[in-house]
Amino acid sequence: MSHIKYWLAASLAAFALWLAPQQSARAAIDQYALGARYDATKANITFKVYSSRATRIEVWLYSQGAGQQEKVKYVMTKNATTNVWTKTASVATLKNSYGITGAVYYGYRAWGPNWTYNSAWTKGSALGFVTDIDVNGNRFNPNKLLIDPYGRELSQDPNTPTCTDGTIYASGALHRNKDSGACAAKSIVLATDITSIGTKPTRALKDDVIYEVHVRGLTKNDTSIPLNLRGTYAGAALKAAHLAAVGVTAVEFLPVQETQNDTNDVNPTTTAGDNYWGYMTLNYFSPDRRYSADKTAGGPTREWKAMVKAFHDAGIKVYIDVVYNHTGEGGAWGGSDGLTVYNINSWRGLDNPTYYSLTTNYQYSWDNTGVGGNYNTRNPIAQNLIIDSLAYWRDALGVDGFRFDLASVLGNTCQHGCFNFDKMDSGNALNRIVNELPPRPGAGGSGLDLIAEPWAIGGNSYQVGGFPSGWAEWNGMYRDAMRKKQNQLGVEVVTMGTLASRFAGSSDLYGDDGRKPWHSVNFMVAHDGFTLNDLYSYNSKQNNQAWPYGPSDGGDDNNHSWNQGGIVLDQRRAARTGMGFMMLSGGTPMLTGGDEALRTQFGNNNVYNLDSPANWLYWTRSTIEANFETYTRRMIAFRKAHPALRPLNFYSSVDNNGNVMEQLRWFKPDGGVADAAYFNSTSNHAIAWRVDGSEFGDPASAIYVAYNGWSGDVNFTLPWPGTGKQWYRVTDTATWNEGPNTAVAPGSEALIGGEWTVYGLQARSLLVLIAK
Repeated sequence: MSHIKYWLAASLAAFALWLAPQQSARAAIDQYALGARYDATKANITFKVYSSRATRIEVWLYSQGAGQQEKVKYVMTKNATTNVWTKTASVATLKNSYGITGAVYYGYRAWGPNWTYNSAWTKGSALGFVTDIDVNGNRFNPNKLLIDPYGRELSQDPNTPTCTDGTIYASGALHRNKDSGACAAKSIVLATDITSIGTKPTRALKDDVIYEVHVRGLTKNDTSIPLNLRGTYAGAALKAAHLAAVGVTAVEFLPVQETQNDTNDVNPTTTAGDNYWGYMTLNYFSPDRRYSADKTAGGPTREWKAMVKAFHDAGIKVYIDVVYNHTGEGGAWGGSDGLTVYNINSWRGLDNPTYYSLTTNYQYSWDNTGVGGNYNTRNPIAQNLIIDSLAYWRDALGVDGFRFDLASVLGNTCQHGCFNFDKMDSGNALNRIVNELPPRPGAGGSGLDLIAEPWAIGGNSYQVGGFPSGWAEWNGMYRDAMRKKQNQLGVEVVTMGTLASRFAGSSDLYGDDGRKPWHSVNFMVAHDGFTLNDLYSYNSKQNNQAWPYGPSDGGDDNNHSWNQGGIVLDQRRAARTGMGFMMLSGGTPMLTGGDEALRTQFGNNNVYNLDSPANWLYWTRSTIEANFETYTRRMIAFRKAHPALRPLNFYSSVDNNGNVMEQLRWFKPDGGVADAAYFNSTSNHAIAWRVDGSEFGDPASAIYVAYNGWSGDVNFTLPWPGTGKQWYRVTDTATWNEGPNTAVAPGSEALIGGEWTVYGLQARSLLVLIAK
C-alpha cells in the first residue's frame, strides 16, 4: 500500500505506554458476542463493549443515523473480571417510550482517568476534563460519540456532504469540547440475516487466477449495468459471468470494510481529501455502505451476500483486502496543538493502549505503516477483534480468503516500545490467524486462502519469503526480477539463475519452511503502482496531471518501468510477455483489474485518491485492446488446461516415471543444459525450460518455454520433445505475431519441428511450445 493521506491528516500519534496487564481473553470473554445483539425473540437488545480503562460507559440510542439528537441513553455495567461493559434494553420500551420504531442506531460515550465523570456534564462541556492524554495513554473524551468496534453496519461516514467539519472528532484545546453526536457514524443493531452466499468453491489455491479490483471501479463506467447499480455490490454481481469467461477464479476486492469515503462526492471533480482505495478502516465488521445500492439498515449486508452468491455460482472465490496494521482514526494532526490533537471515533476513545502500539516514552505512536501508527496486533484483546471479524466475514458474509495489507505488522512480537517481526512467535497475530482460522489444504477443500503483503516500513518488516507456515505472499521479488529483466537491461543485473527460480515457484523463498510454489502469488503490477500497460509505456510516474487523471501525491519513484523507446508495438509486446510470465510460472498468478485489456491510468502510479471516470475500469474495446484480451483469455485457459504449469510441489530435476525426460530441465539457447556457470553469469539474457507433462497427467506430453531477454534476436535450438512427438507453437509474443491469434486456440497450434530445430526468437519475446 502506498502512503495515503487520511481524511483529516495522519502522522505520528501521541500515545503513552499501557502499563496494565491484559486478560488473555477468549476463555474469559465470549468476544464473538460483543457488539449489539437481539435475543431469540427480538424482544431485547444486549449491548456489550470491551474497555479495561474506562470508569463509565454509556450507550446512546437514536432512531436515525445523522441529524438527530439521542432518544435515550443508558449507563452500562462493567464485569470486573472480563472488562466487558453490558446493558440490555427492551425493544418495546424503545418503541413505546422513546419512539424508536425502526432500525436502532447507537454509539458509546466513555469516561476514564484523563476525563473523569461529572454528573453535571452535558454535551459540549469540559466538566471532568483532566488532560487529552494521561501518563498511561488514556484518551477518553465523552464529547465524542464512539463507533462500536463490533458493530455490524455503520449508518454513514463520520464526514458526509452535509457534515463536512472533521474537527468535531478531534481532541486538543480547540476541539475537545465539540460534540460529535449528531454527525457521528452510528452502529446499527442488525438481526441475523439469512441471505444465501451460495456454495463456496473448494478449488486449490494453486489452480486459481486472482483478479485484484476495486468494487466501485469495476462497474462505475459500465453502461451495460443499470445506472443505479453501477459501482455497487449488486453491479459487481452482474460481472461474475464475464470474469468467469475471462478465466478469473478468484476476485480480490480492495478494502470493502467501512472507510471514510462519502466525502469523495462533496466535490466530485477534484481529488482533494478523497479516499478511493479505502485503506483507512473505520469498522472491521461493516460492509461499506457507499458501495451498496440498498442503503437501508441491513441493506449493505444483504447486497454483499447476494453478490458473493453470484460469484460463487460462477465458480469464483471472493477475497477481500483487509487492513489490520492501522485504522481510520489516523495519527496526530500536528499544527499548533502539536501531538495532542487526534481523531477519536472508536478504539482510541474506548481503550487506546489496548488497540494501538505505543512508544516507551509514553507520548507517541509506534508507526511502521506511514499512516498514523500501528494497530496493537500483539495484544490479545486487539487480536480477538482481528480473529472475530475475519471469522464473521468468512462465516456470515461468505468470504473465501483475505489479502492482508502491510501484513508484517501482524508479526510484531511486542505491544509497545519496539517492532520486531518473528514468525516463530506463536502468540503473534499471524500464527493465531492460522491456528484459529485454518488455511485451505494444498490440494483444495474447505479453509481460507491467506495472502500477505509481506512488508511494512522500517525495522525488519520486509519479509518476502519470511512468513509462517500457512501463509501465501505477494512475491515482490518475482515482480522486481521480471520488471528489471524486461525493462532495465544493462542497468539492473538479474541472472538467469534468479529468473529460473522465479519462473519455477521461488523455492529459495518458500521451499525452506515447508511451503510450496503456490504460496508465491506472482504479479507484475498491483493497485498501488502502474498498470501492466503503463509499466511498459512510461519511464516515470505522471501523478501531477489535472482531474480526472490526478493529481495524486506520493507514488513509487523506482518502478523498474520503461517506455520501450516510445515504440508502441514494442510496448504491447512487452505487455504480452509480462502477462505470459505470470501464466507460465509456478505459483499463483494475480492480475490487476483491466490489465486483461491494456487498461491505463495515464501514468499515474498512486491513484489512492482518484475516484474518477479515468480511473474506473472501462468496458469499450478497441481492436488492439480486444486482441490483448483474447490473448489474456487464451493464456489463462492454457494455464488451466495444463496441470504441469500448476505444480503442487516444487519441480524436480530428475525423471520420475522412466520416460527418459526430466520433470524440469533448463536449457541454454544452443540446446545445451543450463549449468551453474550459465545461471550465474551476468552476461546471459536468454533461458528456456521444458516440463515433462506426463508426470502431471498433462494433455501435452511436454511444454517448452523460451524467453529472450536480449535486445536482439536469439536462435533457440529445441530439445527432444519425446519419442514420436513434435513441437507445436501456442504463442510467440513477438511484434510480427500481433493480432487476434497471438495465442492460438487449442488444436490450432502451428507445427514447428522436432529436436534440433532452430527457432529464431525476437528480442524481449516469449515462446511457448507443446509436444504432441
